[in-house]
Amino acid sequence: MKEKILQALSHVIDPDLNDNLVKLNMIENLRVEGKDVFFTIVLTTPACPLKNTFIEQCTREIHNHVDKDLKIHIDFDSKVAHAKRQNADKLTNVKNMIAVASGKGGVGKSTVAVNLAIMLGELGAKVGLLDADMNGPSVPVMLGIENEQPEVKVVNGQTFMLPVEKYGIKVMSIGMLIPQDKPLVWRGPMLSNGLSQMILETLWEDIDYLIVDLPPGTGDIHITLCQQMPLTGAVIVTTPQRVSLTDTIKTVEMFRLDKMDIPVLGIIENMSYFTPAELPQNKYFIFGKGGGEILAKQYKVPLLAQLPLVAGVTQESDTGVPAIMSKQADIIRPEFEKLARKLAQNIAIRTALK
Repeated sequence: MKEKILQALSHVIDPDLNDNLVKLNMIENLRVEGKDVFFTIVLTTPACPLKNTFIEQCTREIHNHVDKDLKIHIDFDSKVAHAKRQNADKLTNVKNMIAVASGKGGVGKSTVAVNLAIMLGELGAKVGLLDADMNGPSVPVMLGIENEQPEVKVVNGQTFMLPVEKYGIKVMSIGMLIPQDKPLVWRGPMLSNGLSQMILETLWEDIDYLIVDLPPGTGDIHITLCQQMPLTGAVIVTTPQRVSLTDTIKTVEMFRLDKMDIPVLGIIENMSYFTPAELPQNKYFIFGKGGGEILAKQYKVPLLAQLPLVAGVTQESDTGVPAIMSKQADIIRPEFEKLARKLAQNIAIRTALK
């Protein structure tokens, strides 16, 4: 019976990986008890959008090829693969390190990074969030943890900082290590060394996705991460305005330089349109249209999301309430869920095909 069931399941194809579930070793714990069939489908990411599709197809194939009276019970698990990347000997407990970048400030990059990280966590992934903006850290305020300090733990004689946990994710920022009213007057090598030390001396345990909120523009921090850390890839945050493309293009080109060689995983267009909370069905394109689409087409990368600007969200973010948990979450939450699923799917495909 088991062999017949596996043969039937070999007709179910993962459309992203272009092969069947059995050959991809995605079927585990298969057992048969009378007329009940139990098995687990092991996904490449907990954010996989194909769960219902797999349930329907597996059930149909078993009924068609084995026995139409069998009752099918399917569980899901996930194993996020380690991306193959440079500097793979560092951060071995982090499977994917994803930079969130922008060409200039004011485009909502940190807001995107924070909410993307939380959403990936809600979808079942183990997520870390690193605030790499050493001179202007904003993540602690956005998460309401600006008054918290990381604890320390000694492992094999080495002292590590424990990231602060909030909303189901693990967070580290220079903003939790220095007084809020004291500027960090580091430049050049000091800045880069400080960031590297903060990353490597934080105890990141079993992380599927480490989201890195970069400072805007291009500079020492970006070079340090690209050349010294095991980045899986970068996502670029921009706005619809075509005039903002010049700065954004410079950021994309930086990641594509031979000495960087970091894949651009996609474009996120933030503030694509304004939606009033009282009229969520209305869209007002107050910043124009097309910036994200132009960039995505130019570099042949996915346009991962077009996120709305929603009244009241900014004020709540300033009090430690992320957009997807705000009073207007019903408007913006579905867009971040689609973004998280698309990004996780993109990474899983790239990792599997390498």
